[in-house]
Amino acid sequence: MIELFTAATPNGYKVSIALEEMGLAYTVRAIDLGRKEQKEPWYLEINPNGRIPAIVDHDEGDFGVFESGAILIYLAEKTGRFLATDARGRSRVLQWLMFQMGGIGPMQGQANVFYRYAPEKIPYAIDRYQKETLRLYGVLERQLEGREYLVDEASIADFATYPWVRGYEWSGLSIEDLPNVRRWLDTMSARAGVRKGLAVPAKTERVTVAAQDQAIQAGRNLL
Repeated sequence: MIELFTAATPNGYKVSIALEEMGLAYTVRAIDLGRKEQKEPWYLEINPNGRIPAIVDHDEGDFGVFESGAILIYLAEKTGRFLATDARGRSRVLQWLMFQMGGIGPMQGQANVFYRYAPEKIPYAIDRYQKETLRLYGVLERQLEGREYLVDEASIADFATYPWVRGYEWSGLSIEDLPNVRRWLDTMSARAGVRKGLAVPAKTERVTVAAQDQAIQAGRNLL
């Protein structure tokens, strides 16, 4: 059984989407970011960086994994799904995963900070990060030309990128001139696993149907 430590953020959604898409049994521990639960000593034992998400794979000797990209790779390798196994195919998926990790996430995150949260509105900072995020969206637009997903078939690269790009309006951005990105967002939004993953964490601790079924088979009660 996998235990997911998460919160309702783009990085958190990456992993819950992947877990749902892969059909893995998991339980959820919602981390209260407002109370800085992610900085408490018990959690730092799981994630030394004090951020979400993180997982503990109890089926693998309570093995912990932190950093959302590393978690996605771990889960893909565990299940053999959403990450090509040939060298070139695997590299293509990982390239686009790293593009999100090193580009869209950090830049759009800063756009959010300066556009939404900064106590002082700094036009230069807002403009800088919004423009850079849109530039990166333009890279996605070109990559998605003639493709349904970032690397032809759905992959962990899509699961990583979608939760960020879907929040473009929150960053003060428009994608009116990016038809391929809009189509891709619609495609991702229509996937059942994506919709379920976006509902995690619920307001109360949640156990997935798959986890309940596994627990029943093992004669345990998770609720």
